[in-house]
Amino acid sequence: MERIIRWFVENIVAANMLMIFIIVAGIMAIPFLRMEVFPEIEVEIINVSALYPGASPSATEEAICIPIEQRIEGLEGVKKISSVATQNVGTVTIEVMSGQNISDMLDKIKAEVDAITTFPDDVEPPNIQQFTAVAEVITVAVSAQLDEESLTVFLDNVKNEINSLPEVTYTQTSGKKSRQIKIEVSDKNLQKYDLSFQKIAQAIRSNSINMPSGSIETANGEILIRAENQGYSIEDFSDIPVLNNQNGAVLKLSDIGQISDGFKSSDLKLEFNGMPSKLIRVYRIGNQSALAIADAVESYVSEKNKILPKEIRLTTWNNDAKILRGRIDLLVKNAKYGLFLVVLILALFLRPKLAFWVSLGIPISFMGGFWFMPLGDVSINMLSLFTFILVLGIVVDDAIVVGENIMLFRERGFSPKDAAIKGALQVSSPVIFAIMTTIVTFAPMLAVEGSIGAIWRIIPLITIYVLFWSLFESLTILPSHLAHSHDNESTIPIIRFISGKWDTLQSKIKVLLNNFINNSYKPILNWVINNIVSTISIALSIFILTIGLIAGGYLKFSFFPPIEGDLAIASIEFPLGTPIDITEAGFLQIKEAANILNAQLKEEYPDQNIMINTLSTLGYQPMRTKTSRGPGSLDVEFDGSHLGEIAIELAPGEVRPIGTEEVVRRWRELTPDIPGVSEVSFFSSLFSAGEPVNVQISSHYTADLLAARDELKLALLHYPGVFDVKDNYSIGKEELKINLLPSANNYGINMMMVASQVREAFYGLEVQSFQRGTDEVKVMLQYPDSERSSIADLENFMIHSPLGLKIPIAQIAQLELSNGISTIQRKNRMRAINITADVDLKVTTGNIVVSAIENDILPNIIKEYPSIQYALEGEQQEQQQNLQSIGKNFLIALIVVYTLLSILFKSYFQPLVVMSAIPFGLSGAVIGHLIMGVNFSIMSLLGIIALTGVVVNDSLVLVDFINRYRREGKNIHDAVLESGPRRFRPIFLTSLTTFVGLVPLLLEKSVQAKFLIPMGISLAFGVIFATLITLLLIPVLYMVIEEKLLKTETLK
Repeated sequence: MERIIRWFVENIVAANMLMIFIIVAGIMAIPFLRMEVFPEIEVEIINVSALYPGASPSATEEAICIPIEQRIEGLEGVKKISSVATQNVGTVTIEVMSGQNISDMLDKIKAEVDAITTFPDDVEPPNIQQFTAVAEVITVAVSAQLDEESLTVFLDNVKNEINSLPEVTYTQTSGKKSRQIKIEVSDKNLQKYDLSFQKIAQAIRSNSINMPSGSIETANGEILIRAENQGYSIEDFSDIPVLNNQNGAVLKLSDIGQISDGFKSSDLKLEFNGMPSKLIRVYRIGNQSALAIADAVESYVSEKNKILPKEIRLTTWNNDAKILRGRIDLLVKNAKYGLFLVVLILALFLRPKLAFWVSLGIPISFMGGFWFMPLGDVSINMLSLFTFILVLGIVVDDAIVVGENIMLFRERGFSPKDAAIKGALQVSSPVIFAIMTTIVTFAPMLAVEGSIGAIWRIIPLITIYVLFWSLFESLTILPSHLAHSHDNESTIPIIRFISGKWDTLQSKIKVLLNNFINNSYKPILNWVINNIVSTISIALSIFILTIGLIAGGYLKFSFFPPIEGDLAIASIEFPLGTPIDITEAGFLQIKEAANILNAQLKEEYPDQNIMINTLSTLGYQPMRTKTSRGPGSLDVEFDGSHLGEIAIELAPGEVRPIGTEEVVRRWRELTPDIPGVSEVSFFSSLFSAGEPVNVQISSHYTADLLAARDELKLALLHYPGVFDVKDNYSIGKEELKINLLPSANNYGINMMMVASQVREAFYGLEVQSFQRGTDEVKVMLQYPDSERSSIADLENFMIHSPLGLKIPIAQIAQLELSNGISTIQRKNRMRAINITADVDLKVTTGNIVVSAIENDILPNIIKEYPSIQYALEGEQQEQQQNLQSIGKNFLIALIVVYTLLSILFKSYFQPLVVMSAIPFGLSGAVIGHLIMGVNFSIMSLLGIIALTGVVVNDSLVLVDFINRYRREGKNIHDAVLESGPRRFRPIFLTSLTTFVGLVPLLLEKSVQAKFLIPMGISLAFGVIFATLITLLLIPVLYMVIEEKLLKTETLK
């Protein structure tokens, strides 16, 4: 180490060039870093989905979900299988075990699914894909008072123009209806001309065709042959011949059916600020810049609106880049204030030049951190920026220790170069080991289990990068600068005047600090050394009191507080099959409540517009669809006449005087009870770990499942602070089940014949599909609406038998009317229901509620219904996985820290003295949370883990100095009494810089930063409290170990 320090001291140019290189490299790396509001979550999930058009959820479950589950079960590498069956779609989700190669698992699952031969003919080939997150950046609302055709054409033009922007790669439309050519043929015409849907379909396919037909080799080259007669319009299909007779007469398709070219029937109604609208969602792919994409789209919209008529408007909506900018500005502001306070503290307690060179380590370390961020695939986001604030005060600790020691050698008469070499070398070992222990204590966050566990890796990665460069700078660049720094006074009068005043201020502070050390700290230290039993008893009492505060419930635990966004969303759901006019009546009540709230907010805040834009959707829930797409639900869609949604864009959180949660709470209170509604939900989180209460019950018996569900929901309603109690089981549309009678055998009719013919007539027969521009157009053949609108139509439907007869279905089958299920959820090959609830964190927490139902409710339910199994999902599942892995990793980290300290001190007992301060960091954190009135959370625990390294560092340096004095021949008592005052100043200064660096964040009132504050509280208050323990308890424990237990007097 001495050679390295000496080389840099003697080569100041090399040190300066290296410093410039690190700073420039960091600055150049920043524009290429991915920017996002919150880090993407990548999970090892494989999704298998298949379409079964026209099928009920029960039919989808039997035809798709169960065969896939049976095939995948037992496959090596599969951790968990779950599935969801809805109308038309079956989805199976496979969670892969950690460590498995996801590509290999994808190939294995594809092979197994491809081997299934029992899928019905109408099931489309399964889509098998790995879950990949695509980040939406901004949405463009296309609003106009136009008919559906004109609005759709304009939407396509706008989408194409946005796609042509260099910054944009991927867009999707929302609210756009599917195009189709519908051919309606009545039963009367079918019977009149002795036709069937299959014969008509065959005629269409034979005439509407586009097929490559080979090639001709000529002397001039190859000529391709194509048979092309694809129908694209009503006219093309109208002229298709269906029948010919011997006289040459032709029966055309238009003679027997009504052909229309339009949109698939839908109840969808989407309005943006009261105008009919469609949405264009713009996404970020890979490392694309969200800011660049948003700026390009905003610029396009601004220019486009200048040339559009007033009745047509483009509006940007749900701009994540705007949120990102706001969050970045908020955290950068706090970082600036924190940096100012840290530099101010250094300037007050250190010599001006020393304070400058120590402070210079902050930009060098931070730029080195930015330079290394791509190595760990770390983006610029709320967590990564917060981590830079977190380490703002920590990053100068090693520089303070090194710098102070170098100045001490200069005061002893050494030349600047010799002082730099000897001073840096003397503390190099404890400084290196201090940084190593800090890195080790942050390491448990690198491998946290759970879906959101991966995001915590950002904190230790940033910390490791920054501390590495901090250590490097403090032992190379800093000694070089201090070796060539002189104490000559400035020749500029104004600087000399300010310097004189500053020296006077510093002298006063130095006198005050020395008086405190001599008149207060030394006597107290002397007392605790002479009253070992009393001191240890007081310390143990404080720690026991801390545990009592936690165990007694005085400090509530909320795993992951919601991260507020700038959208307030309300969704309404009626029973499946509810007519759109009934849904609209309930929908309008929610809308009216929003209007009342808007008027109230305008009255309360006349100078600010709180509600900016409103997206109202009937028959579809775009925001719920967006937030619900994830592992196991890649293609989920929430649409139907029973659904509605209102999303309100609020003013940016950084300037809004009221939180999104408060807006949502008031909106909920203003919404009246709506008759017949299944569910009304309000939400606002930008990111959430899941529902605070989410209990999944499963069973092979549906009756037990429903009874257990009802009992659990009723119990939850009685807990204070619990609201929005709901489940994901709902009665679906009525089903008519067709059961063949024995008489069907007399006509040679089987179930397949009946099912396929009924399906063709009442659902429709997809004859073909073709591409028209950017749209896929399906050609559907079906009965007219008037002939498939009642049960009587089905009873009179004629079945074609193999014998050439036409038999009414009522003659060969019995029709049974029953209620179906809208969605069937399965887990581990059993049907499952999730019961969820939200909680008011001012009253209770999810942990308290879940603990109560696990102890008091669920055991009774399981006793009454033995087939029931339950599992915690949502936030509780994440909490369990996160805390278990953090606890395990932290224990390993403590063992590694102990090992490092043992190597440093060459002792098995002194590391225990150093580490004894760790538990008291928890005491400081608990006191801090109580003072600030903040609930404990996962962020608080991560702060305590981070605190461990800082606490160990102070104790390490103190014990190292005690050992050093003992090697010089002093006895234990004298060594302890000298080391405490000698190390008081640097320990106090490192703790103070850590604290003040976090003060701006602790005082931040913005709701956008509140989820980060608990970690800052743990670290800030924990380090202050642990400093007291370090300065008083560590000397006592050192004496107990060395003098009372080991009975050593001097060290060699």
